[in-house]
Amino acid sequence: MTEWIFAQADPSEELSKLHLFAIKKKIPGGDVEFTITVHEYVQRNALNMRFFAQADKQVNQNAAPFTPFGWGETLLEALSECVHVIREFPYQG
Repeated sequence: MTEWIFAQADPSEELSKLHLFAIKKKIPGGDVEFTITVHEYVQRNALNMRFFAQADKQVNQNAAPFTPFGWGETLLEALSECVHVIREFPYQG
């Protein structure tokens, strides 16, 4: 257990530690880089998440655009879920 968790005085503050990752998606015409931010919450947030990952760009822009995300009990689980969505759907920026 690390010290930063003791900075949270009220659970409604949803204090989290941020972990940053980047991945390149190969598309015709070049590569596009996604930055993924994973929140590690001190306590589960309002949606009962311990780790929540979200990309900085949308995918599937021509049909139904959405921002890739993932969540889970571990950092790996949340990050892997988000990366899977980035790989699965086209980037049409």
